[in-house]
Amino acid sequence: MKAVSLAAERAAVINALRPLVPMLAAMAGPHLEVVLHDVSKPENSVIAIANGHISGRGVGSSVLEGPQNDKGFAAATRIKSKDGAVHSIVEDYVTVTADGRELRSASAIFRDAGGEPFATLCLNADLSGFQAAHGWLSQMLKPMVQAVAPPAPAAESQMDALMQEIISAAVGPGGSAEALTREGRIQAVDAMQRRGLFIVKGGVERAAAALRVSRFTIYNYMEQLRRRE
Repeated sequence: MKAVSLAAERAAVINALRPLVPMLAAMAGPHLEVVLHDVSKPENSVIAIANGHISGRGVGSSVLEGPQNDKGFAAATRIKSKDGAVHSIVEDYVTVTADGRELRSASAIFRDAGGEPFATLCLNADLSGFQAAHGWLSQMLKPMVQAVAPPAPAAESQMDALMQEIISAAVGPGGSAEALTREGRIQAVDAMQRRGLFIVKGGVERAAAALRVSRFTIYNYMEQLRRRE
């Protein structure tokens, strides 16, 4: 009964949030991306999105395809709240798209009665237009070269490639953990967590293999990072 109740609670909240996506985008214009995630389905977490051209995502995109340095996902992967359905806001932080554009971001994390995070509503404002205006005003505007997007690979291989890219970037040049100190491994876990790796099935195991530690050690590092905040 409790499981059914929690499922119904989650569905009701998500259905209530869906209309906010197009409404917020319509009010703010084409430079604000609004994304609703179902955290329980990381492989295709995006269930509603407006102005997806900003990050290149659409409905069905995975949690790993979002901008880098997303503090909202770091908050969503923390240990569940002991106070039950306490929603939280992570506001005014900078994320970076795959092609290097800075976004001004904010996220709302929604938890069920058991304290488990199950949905996030994220706002990502594209700052490139404002940066271009600033450059023009200072007479330093230069042409921007847009990278040509490669053909989209199959979903499974794309997810695997994204996970490997996150791990390689966190471990550092050479992709070897042998030279990392204990603190270096903790910082690598922090970088992986901020990119949402541990939301995805198998993320903890792959991180442990890359850092040559146990799954328990990865969870221990995550707990230490939580205590530092």
